[in-house]
Amino acid sequence: MRGEALLAVLQLSDSGFPSGRYTLSHGLEAFAHEGLLETPCTRNTLGAFLADWIRFGVAPSDGIALACTHRAVHADGGVNTELAVRIDRRLSAVKLAREGREASTRTGRALLAAARAVAGVSMQGYADLVELGYTPGNHAVVLGLLGALLDVPAFDAVVSELSAFSTSWVAAAVRLGLIDHLTAQFVLRRVRPVLVEAAERAVVGHVDDIASHTLLPDLMSMRHEHAELRLFSS
Repeated sequence: MRGEALLAVLQLSDSGFPSGRYTLSHGLEAFAHEGLLETPCTRNTLGAFLADWIRFGVAPSDGIALACTHRAVHADGGVNTELAVRIDRRLSAVKLAREGREASTRTGRALLAAARAVAGVSMQGYADLVELGYTPGNHAVVLGLLGALLDVPAFDAVVSELSAFSTSWVAAAVRLGLIDHLTAQFVLRRVRPVLVEAAERAVVGHVDDIASHTLLPDLMSMRHEHAELRLFSS
């Protein structure tokens, strides 16, 4: 059953899942429009950029939040909703750009709505709090709860989330014409060790450790919000 549970988490975290993650460039479109990335972009440049994005942004924010939420699920399947809400609010607080916050909650709510049909689990108590607006419903928090309820180890759940982000990120780079498909695969291979290291750090993090240190990407996301033409929603 563990193999089936892991496949379920991979399906839920995948950028192709109908939660809307395929509409996100995570601020990369703004970098391209501002001419801060050459076209075509070299694989080493883009690989280093993605590695930093993972290390300083995604892993210490969404990664740690996912791991903490995973621990909010008791052995009997009960959820410590008070802890989950605290994690959820903290994660929203460190997402400085409005586009990033809205994308995280929009995809999280879509994932939550599909949880019963796709994963066969229910999180009614938490879902009610999201519906009432008491807690944001961030994607990483929802995925953390799902991973624990499906008996997927926290490390595996965090790695799959970081991998899904990376795949979505390079797919956006391809659609923006920054790289071709072959270069995208090279970039993904290059960041594998970074994903593993970042997941190892994230899985032992605590709620107060949830943070983000990506000032320039946050600023570019804020500028993207006012762009006249946009291919992506973030």
